[in-house]
Amino acid sequence: MDFLTVLQVLDSTVRLATPLLLACLAGLFSERAGIFDIGLEGKMLAAAFMSAAIAAVSGSVWLGLLAGIGASLLLSAIHGLASITFRGNQLISGVAINFLAAGLTVVVAQDWFQQGGRTPSLIGGGRFAPIDLPLAKSLQDVPVLGPIYHDLISGHTILVYLAIALVPLSWWALFRTRFGLRLRAVGENPAAVDTAGVSVIGLRYAAVAICGVLCGIAGAYLATALQAGFVKDMTAGRGYIALAALIFAKWRPWYALSATLLFGFLQAIALRYQNIDLGGIVVPVQFMDALPYILTVVILAGFVGKAIPPRAGGEPYVKER
Repeated sequence: MDFLTVLQVLDSTVRLATPLLLACLAGLFSERAGIFDIGLEGKMLAAAFMSAAIAAVSGSVWLGLLAGIGASLLLSAIHGLASITFRGNQLISGVAINFLAAGLTVVVAQDWFQQGGRTPSLIGGGRFAPIDLPLAKSLQDVPVLGPIYHDLISGHTILVYLAIALVPLSWWALFRTRFGLRLRAVGENPAAVDTAGVSVIGLRYAAVAICGVLCGIAGAYLATALQAGFVKDMTAGRGYIALAALIFAKWRPWYALSATLLFGFLQAIALRYQNIDLGGIVVPVQFMDALPYILTVVILAGFVGKAIPPRAGGEPYVKER
């Protein structure tokens, strides 16, 4: 591959990794607090639909973003109510949210727009536009550094830059603040946190709410930045891939960035090269498309090393009387 082709693949990698990174950080906050969330996929899907629908009706992508976050927060509240307040099974609650979002988005979209379960294509102010960073055009012809700055760093939407900025922000919030210390402690030993006079339920609901906001941004990015509208099942398993990336990252923000970039790179390669010739052996396009999912299975099977989740993860907390 020549240099410009490499830059184009890396540019696609960043764009495709963005929703995975946002969903991975969402799961990171939730699971660090002891709430496993299989429903990342459903929240992203609901957010994608609502953001695209409201953006199509109002012509404002910002209203669409707020609507997407609102839809995701609603599902997060349902998950929190089921798993925190009523102490239900967290995995079943998450799976139910995925089923609910998968069916409801198509039904509502068909009733609302009559376009086969999809929204109208977004144009103009209904989509997030790429941002040209300062001096990107002027430095374009500078050898090596110019194309990197112009083609790879510049030209993304604001949500891409937000997702990247959230990585150090999440690290700081989790490992350098009192809130983060308490949040991590809730996922390890909620009884000790409760003994210290801190509300376990309050912290877990806060983590679930943060998860909802980040999933909302991820879903909105899919429908209003990466694509131009909502289509059925457009998340395409990204929520599950984000969970695998979270395990791969061992529940750490910087590792989450690396893991999601790896998944994004595999998707970019699959889109760029439909058939790869390896010394006379042609790798079919179906295998290339399946690469991210194959890696997901490999990670979940434990072939990339042992990942130890928070000790209280998945367990409802019952306060001792």
